[in-house]
This record gives sequence, C-alpha cells and structure tokens, in this order.
Amino acid sequence: MADKAAWPPAPPKDENEGERAARLEAEREAKRISDEIDRALEQERQELRKRRPQTKILLLGQSESGKSTMVKNFQLYFCPTTFYAEAEAWRAVIHLNLVRHVNHILELLSTSDSPPGKQIPNKDYRVLQMRLSPLKQVELILTRALSAEASNSSSTSPTAEKSTWRPDRVTEVSIRGGSGWKALMRKRRGSIARLPTIPDEVDDARRILDACKDDVVALWKAQEPGNLEDGSADHGRYFLNNAARVSDIKYIPTADDILRARLRTLGVEEYRMAMETAAEKGTEWVFYDVGGARSQRAAWASYFDDVNAMIFLCPISGFNQQLAEDVFVNRLADSMELWSTVCKSKLLANATFILLLNKADLLAAKLKAGLKFEDFAPSYRGRPNKAEYVAEYLREQMMATHRFSSPKKRQLHVHVTCAIDTNLMGVVLTSVRDVILIDTLQHTTLL
Repeated sequence: MADKAAWPPAPPKDENEGERAARLEAEREAKRISDEIDRALEQERQELRKRRPQTKILLLGQSESGKSTMVKNFQLYFCPTTFYAEAEAWRAVIHLNLVRHVNHILELLSTSDSPPGKQIPNKDYRVLQMRLSPLKQVELILTRALSAEASNSSSTSPTAEKSTWRPDRVTEVSIRGGSGWKALMRKRRGSIARLPTIPDEVDDARRILDACKDDVVALWKAQEPGNLEDGSADHGRYFLNNAARVSDIKYIPTADDILRARLRTLGVEEYRMAMETAAEKGTEWVFYDVGGARSQRAAWASYFDDVNAMIFLCPISGFNQQLAEDVFVNRLADSMELWSTVCKSKLLANATFILLLNKADLLAAKLKAGLKFEDFAPSYRGRPNKAEYVAEYLREQMMATHRFSSPKKRQLHVHVTCAIDTNLMGVVLTSVRDVILIDTLQHTTLL
C-alpha cells in the first residue's frame, strides 16, 4: 500500500526561482485558510457547548467507594454508543488488573517456603513462575501507558509499587484526573511516525499475555480460596476466573468486564456525556468524579457551587476494614463522618441529594461468611446479622444525619446498590435520572 502523501508536497526537481516563490506563497495562503477554518470550527463547537443544556452532577465518597463504576453505569444506560466505543481503551486497564493479580500471586510464591496451592507440585510451581515472568514486563508497559506521570510520580511508578508491596493487598495503578488516557489508548501511529508509540507497546503486551494465557489459567486453578482477601478480591477473582477469555489476542471487553475494571483516579476527573436516550436527548450531563483519599478532600469545596445534584456513595461493606491511608480509622466510620460534613455544606444547600449505600453484595457475602456487624457497631446489638437489616440500619442513621445537619429542609433520595449488578443499576439510575430532572425543572421554575 502506498504511503499517504506528505504535506506540503515535495517541490518539482526542475523548479525555478519564480515558480518556487509562487508555490511557497500558495502554500502559505492554503495554510492561512486552513487555520481560519479550524478556528471557526472550534469557535462553533464552543458556542454549541455553551448553548447545550447542561446538568452538573458531583460524585462524592471515600476512595474505592465505587464512584468511577457509577459513572460507567450512567454511560452504559444513557450513552451506550460512547460506552462501547471506549471498549478498546478499557482493554488495557483490564489486562493490567489481571496481570497485577497474577504477579501478586507469583510474589507470594517467591516469598513462601511452600506454594499457596495443593494441586501442583513445588517443582511445577517453579516452572510456572519462570514461564510467567514476562508478565512483569507486561505490567510495566501497561502501567507506563496508563500513568502519564509514571516515570516521575512515586504514586504510580513501578519501582514505588514494588517497594510498597504487601502480601495482603494488590496494588493499583493511579491516573491523574484529566490525563486523557482513553484517547491515548485509542490513538494509532500516523503515517509519518518513525518511533514506537504507546499503542505499539500495548499491542506487544497483548501478544505476551496471549502467549502466557494457559499458564495463567493453570496458576489460578491451583490456588486456594483465601489467596485474595483484600478490597480488590472480587474484581481480581472475576478476571482470573475469565483469564482464558481476557488474555486471548482477539479479546474485546464486555459491559461486565468494563464495569469491573479498576483504575484509581487522583484529583478530579470530568466526564461529559451527550445523552442519547429520548427523555434527555440533546442535553449534556457533566459528572465531576473527585478523588476520595483523605489528602484530596480539601479540594472538594471548589466543586460544590453550581451543581444540580450531589451523589454520595457509601461502601457499606467496609464495616470491618480500615482506610489505606490510616490503618487506625474504620472505613465505614470515616464514610459516616464524611457524609455529615457534606450535609452541612451551605454551598450544596440547593443541590439534589442522592445517597447510594453501595457494595451491598459484598456486605451480604461478609455477613454470610460469619462476620458480625455488631462487633464493629455496638449500637446495632440485638438486631439480625443480615444484609437487608444492616442496610436499613445504616439508611436510618444517615437519613438522621442529613435531617439534623442540613442547612435547610430538603428531600433525600436513598438507594441500596451494587454497582456491578446491571439489572439493579438500570432501575436505580432511571430513578436517579428522573429525580434530578424533576428537581432541576422545579428549581428552574422557582428561579
């Protein structure tokens, strides 16, 4: 296939001075016209954006509460074309999720006198470790591709990840809000490019993972049930259980895969969604997903003003966990305290308040496994140790906090959710959408 013609074109070999001057002048004039057209198109895009009706939604909650997954659910239900168009970008994230868990298991093997599984002899484990060693390079490639600051940020560099390795927790890659990683993953090399680009490296990583897929499956089959017990265990098991499909060179992520993919956001990520469903077609919904770590909460207030709705996610499964940044603070207690602070904000006095008691599936699994909620919440003593009763108790507690802490009387909309249950989320998000639309209309009418 012939290469794409370069611009400007190469000058004729027999060109004289007069012809050269005329050609250069024509090229300058063509560039001037092209630049004017580009400026006019950009100005038109900006004007259209200003005129398009906007609904602004603020997502709040501690780190790992499910905010980013909630955004993906909104996109899946109300902007499906955009959601599926980004599947290629999410493939790199999913591969990184899988590879990190595999490398975590391999690290456990290398630090243990006996392998944490009983179906494969020791010598065969060592062979697996050797055959899967290229996945360390795959992790490095994908981390570098997704983390714009991986080379100079201690929070995302592969060296920092290894130095802070913990046997009880799989580390996660972090990206800065607004880094544009999705566009980067979709970008392909241009005709004039000469050096390997990030997508080239990612394609190399895919081929390595495909070559290792049988060994990944064998390694996971040999593991004992308790090997992944940290907060990422659920999504880690999901991708390991689907390792053969996910590792295949022809793999295309499904909706369930994308919803379970994890990528930690540092700072604020802004999502603009051109709604595709009939009720809101033509409107733009803007979501602000702010980082939930303690060190990032000071920046929240600057996003409180001029939002139509605030959605707060409380991970109710965190009753027996501590914050990653402070092991002396209970996650659920921190979330309750954070909720009180948000309710008191005068800047959010006119916003629609929506509370999502999230990760109900993990709460139910923990209680079924024998953990007692009353051991972590003394005021719950004497009540049934069942998920529906615990969820109702937390609903009552947080509604009371909202009632007593709010600067003025307003309605609170509460839902018990599981962000990876697409059937449940379809019902919840339709309700949330209707509430936001109605409240926004009423507020506009009052104004």
